[in-house]
Amino acid sequence: MNGPVPVIDLNRDDIKKGLSDGSILLVDVREPQEFAAGHIPGAVSHPLSTFDAESLPADKRIVFSCAAGVRSLRAIEFAQAAGRDLREHYKGGFKDWITAGEPVE
Repeated sequence: MNGPVPVIDLNRDDIKKGLSDGSILLVDVREPQEFAAGHIPGAVSHPLSTFDAESLPADKRIVFSCAAGVRSLRAIEFAQAAGRDLREHYKGGFKDWITAGEPVE
């Protein structure tokens, strides 16, 4: 093993494009109460506290998201430790999304 796979930081435009064309599955790893209080439309809740890489679909391009890009990096580490080749996350996270005035569900 050559160590961790490089992480790919995506920005808000990348996320918007991926969600609009259906090319990504945005996995929000914040806790359920955070997700319920507001999330990026189209995101699915998969809390880091109960993270299970095996339950993530294998046939989708998964991008992790959290509040500000810290927990999404942990999710990548957990997924890779479980043998999943996942490395993309929304670097700015939900805070960046909200600050830009994007829609929230």
